[in-house]
Amino acid sequence: MKSFEVNFDGLVGPTHNYAGLSEGNVASLSNTNNSSNPKEAALQGLKKMKALHDMGLKQGVFAPQERPDLYTLKRLGFHGSDAQILSAAYKASPTLLAACCSASTMWTANAATVSPSADTIDKKVHFTSANLANKFHRSLEPETTSKILKAMFNDDKYFQHHQHLNDNEHFGDEGAANHTRLCEGYGDAGIEIFTYGRYAFNRNKPAPVKFPARQTLEASQAIARLHGLCEDKAVFVQQNPAIIDQGVFHNDVIAVGNQNVFLYHEQAYLNTAAFKAEVTRKYSGEKLHFLEVSTEQVSIEAAVNTYLFNTQIVTLADNSMAIIAPRHCQENSQVNDYLQTLIAGDNPINHLEFFDVNESMKNGGGPACLRLRVALTEQELLGVNPDCLLTPALYNRLVTWVNRHYRDKLVIDDLRDPQLIIESRTALDELSQILSLGAVYRFQQ
Repeated sequence: MKSFEVNFDGLVGPTHNYAGLSEGNVASLSNTNNSSNPKEAALQGLKKMKALHDMGLKQGVFAPQERPDLYTLKRLGFHGSDAQILSAAYKASPTLLAACCSASTMWTANAATVSPSADTIDKKVHFTSANLANKFHRSLEPETTSKILKAMFNDDKYFQHHQHLNDNEHFGDEGAANHTRLCEGYGDAGIEIFTYGRYAFNRNKPAPVKFPARQTLEASQAIARLHGLCEDKAVFVQQNPAIIDQGVFHNDVIAVGNQNVFLYHEQAYLNTAAFKAEVTRKYSGEKLHFLEVSTEQVSIEAAVNTYLFNTQIVTLADNSMAIIAPRHCQENSQVNDYLQTLIAGDNPINHLEFFDVNESMKNGGGPACLRLRVALTEQELLGVNPDCLLTPALYNRLVTWVNRHYRDKLVIDDLRDPQLIIESRTALDELSQILSLGAVYRFQQ
């Protein structure tokens, strides 16, 4: 039976803004309070989706969430009409209002952890929404994320959905951004690599000092248990605390894998030799390619600034692999030189495509942040909500939808405009019909 990896990219929401909410994310902090362009951000994301579809890849669309989040503001004591709530929240704390308007769900690599049926005991595809407990603005997402996932993967014959982990930093879970799967073919049994930044219940273990470690070992272990992964299918590895303190807030900022290829920086992990030995021992395919990038080739600073490792490695129809990179990689001579050397080398990657996702990059997310990877068999793919799978017709319809509903400029002061609520809800109500999601938003209930 054929198997595919489907990339479900997050559609950027109408309230896309730069509030600098993500401590530890260099790009997010450095662009605080800059003017954003929600329309351009959404169109850039759609253009990348369409390009991958045209390359012969399976491509899906993941809906944004309702913002501003008036329900959270009411829970925090703001009351009155919608306009009064926005005004009072802005007066109390513009940053709080910005957090309740964040379009961070565009980065669907943080939406959930996904284990394909080839790896799980019950042979179903398992989903666990990330709790994102480390950041307030992202901790608002899990409930609606679960609803959207269930509307997309709605056949319980093939799909198993789990409640997100406890809303506490002891079980801080950042989803697929700290999860990588290696396999021979997408339908073959593989190994799942869970990267964590710290131990929740042992303060004597290594941990970063400057920036928080968002993923705990205990959270990763819980996901593996929920998904029914055997011990020989899971690898747990600690991220190097020193590079977290340099702005590597997720593993997908310093490593990326696809099938039998694993591209990573030499400083990525705390004990690289032991990690590689365990992966090699548990990997059941024919040949595994460890592609290690040295600090001399690419510095940590360059990797973070260009998101070299936040690229997508995808398998094309001819079984060759391509790297989908942001233009920032092309514009940095050190990184571009490395990529040119990489695709000319003795490994499966021999294509390179650059994309303009600058609106996302300025808020700290590259091409890999924008997508949730789901490996599916041909039969499982038939069980996916078909209206969430990109086609030329859906692409054109979504471009028209964005142009009709989105603003081309947004600053923090605009977030208190009550018209933004009407615009956002109108757009999302129409989108939920386009994607056949049902009433996944609270305002629809």
